[in-house]
Amino acid sequence: MPYPKTFHQRLAGKVAIVTGAGSQGSGVGTGKAIACLFAREGASVCLVDQSRERAGETLAMILEAGGKAFVCEADVTDGDACGRVAAATVEHYGALHVLVNNVGVAGAGSRLENLDEAMWDRTIDVNLKSAFLMSRSAAPHLVAARAGAVVNVSSTAGIRSHGAAAYGSSKAALIALTRELAVMYGRDGVRANVIAPGHIFTPMVESMLDEEAKERRRKIAPLAIEGDAWDVAAAALFLASDEARFISGVCVPVDGGVTEIAALCAFEQMQR
Repeated sequence: MPYPKTFHQRLAGKVAIVTGAGSQGSGVGTGKAIACLFAREGASVCLVDQSRERAGETLAMILEAGGKAFVCEADVTDGDACGRVAAATVEHYGALHVLVNNVGVAGAGSRLENLDEAMWDRTIDVNLKSAFLMSRSAAPHLVAARAGAVVNVSSTAGIRSHGAAAYGSSKAALIALTRELAVMYGRDGVRANVIAPGHIFTPMVESMLDEEAKERRRKIAPLAIEGDAWDVAAAALFLASDEARFISGVCVPVDGGVTEIAALCAFEQMQR
C-alpha cells in the first residue's frame, strides 16, 4: 500500500498516544505509519519510543506535513514512565482520546527447553505488560473524554501458532486483554479493539527474512500479496475514528486472508 495521499480529517480534534512510534532501521514500521496517518487525519500525537532519535524521525515527517506531535522518550514496561507519558500528553494538548499500544518485540522460535527464561520475560513485558501499564495510565483520561478508544496491535501469531511460544503467548494474551478493556470501560464510553497483522513487511521484519521467505509468505496468502505498515495504519485509523463508534472488543486480522485458509489449501496454493 503506498503512502496515503488523500486525507479527510477523520481524527480532527483528537489527541492520541502511539507507543513504538519510531522505526528500527530505514523504512516505515507500524508505529511510525500509524502516528503519521493519525496526524495527517487531524490528530495531535504523542510519539512514544525508547529511542528519541527514532521517534524524532517520525516527528520530522509529521511536522513536514503540517501535523502536530511531540516526542516522549519512555520505557513503557515501567509503570511510572507510562504515567508520565499520559500526564505529558494531557499537559501538552489538554485531553486524551486515543491510545495505540503498538510497541513490540519479536520472539525467537524454539522448543521450550531452548527458550531462555529472560527472553520469555522480556517478550511478555514488552508485548503485553506495556499495554496493561499504558492502558492503566491512560484510562482516567479516556474516561474523561467520554469518547475514548484503545487500539492494540497484536499479531496473527496470537490467533494461530507461529512456532514461537513467548511471542504467540504474549500476542494471544493481548487479544484477551483487549476484550477485557472493552467490557470493563464500555459504560464509560471507551472502546477497545485489537489489530492482528500478519505477513506485513516492515523494517523489523526485513532483518529477519530473506527473499525466499518473503516469497513463501506472499504465495501462501489468498490475496497473494504482502502487506505493509500503511495497511495496519489504515485499520488503526478506522478503529480510532468515530466511524467505528459501535465496534468494540473485536480482533481485526490485517493479513491478506492467511488466517482463514486451511493448511491443505495453503499448501496447494504454494505450488502455483
